[in-house]
Amino acid sequence: MTEYNYWKIFPKMPKKVTVGDITVRDGFQHEEKFISTAAKIFYLEELVFAGCRDIEVTNLGNPYIMPQFRDAEEVLSHLRSDRFKNRCERRKINYTDICFTAVTIREPAVDQAIRLKKKDIGPDRLLMMVSTEEEHHFANSGTTLPEYWEEAKRCIKKCNDAGMKMCGTVSTIWGSPIGGATALTDAVEFSKRWLEIGAHDIEHADHDGSASAADVYRYFSMVLDKIPEPRRHIAHFHETKRVASASILAALQAGIIHFEATLGGLGGQPSNFLDDCPTKGTGEYYYEDPQYVGLVCLEDTLVQLDEMSIEHGYDVDRILWLGKQMEKTIGRRLRSDAVINGRTLKEGHMQFARPGLQQKKKKLKEDPDQKLPNKWKAKAKLPEKCRSV
Repeated sequence: MTEYNYWKIFPKMPKKVTVGDITVRDGFQHEEKFISTAAKIFYLEELVFAGCRDIEVTNLGNPYIMPQFRDAEEVLSHLRSDRFKNRCERRKINYTDICFTAVTIREPAVDQAIRLKKKDIGPDRLLMMVSTEEEHHFANSGTTLPEYWEEAKRCIKKCNDAGMKMCGTVSTIWGSPIGGATALTDAVEFSKRWLEIGAHDIEHADHDGSASAADVYRYFSMVLDKIPEPRRHIAHFHETKRVASASILAALQAGIIHFEATLGGLGGQPSNFLDDCPTKGTGEYYYEDPQYVGLVCLEDTLVQLDEMSIEHGYDVDRILWLGKQMEKTIGRRLRSDAVINGRTLKEGHMQFARPGLQQKKKKLKEDPDQKLPNKWKAKAKLPEKCRSV
């Protein structure tokens, strides 16, 4: 007999998850226009007010390489201000529940985070990144993998001594836009290495949309076999083939409870152009059409989770409104379908009904909710030829 209970088929699938937002960092890093400091602050505040508690706020790397984040200190100063704390308190938000993350790919950025921490405006959590494919890693960091691992070990000790957590990202798990196919076993080993040298948690990243649902399920099952504490793992999916929602489902089925997303599916490789000026970024783009780059949409992901009756802690209507504002900020239609079509309403959309149905049913002497002719039996009888397998 077929089992119809979804949670019995996938017993590791959670009924409550955390969805972190990385719009202002990963989302904006790909934009070729400067997003104002006021806009960054607005979206960070609104995301927190809508339910986000794990949020990436900036990149502390060299502003020459990524000038989008030249206002990092100003953004962090606001998030540590009494004004923002009071706004949280008025909304009954426990400020200490919010985790602010800043990306610090190299050691000078970690040192900058420590300086900001001493000024009481530093982030709670930092993030460094390795790719299992070394050409991709070199494009992002300018180091070899062995060289970077030594740097990361030093940085984690500095970070922990300063009272901050470090997230270790593993990228190119399912493939590299430069080197091609990769081995899942390498990513499992790299995850263990991050924890061995003191990282607090691991972001498992599909940075170019290479993942398939089957391999996502396979990989996260492998990871949870080796590192069974689900709170250590964060799933990070980019969207280039419109299949990232399937990857989220596969990760849920494997037992992952922490995800990341961006409003409108923004994000991708750091831009190499800002406003009217070319910038260094991470070099040439890995793709030909920028509209096929970005992360999984926060709006659509929350609607998907709602449909599965999985708790996530967000005010979805507020997020859908925020997604519409983001399209105005960016100046183009973004990837979310939910901001256009809304949530799946159980009560339907009766404004689209064709007039006259009930009048016609009354004329035909049908009950208001009758769906079959009166003379038909209550249960269908399946023809014998359709019963055999």
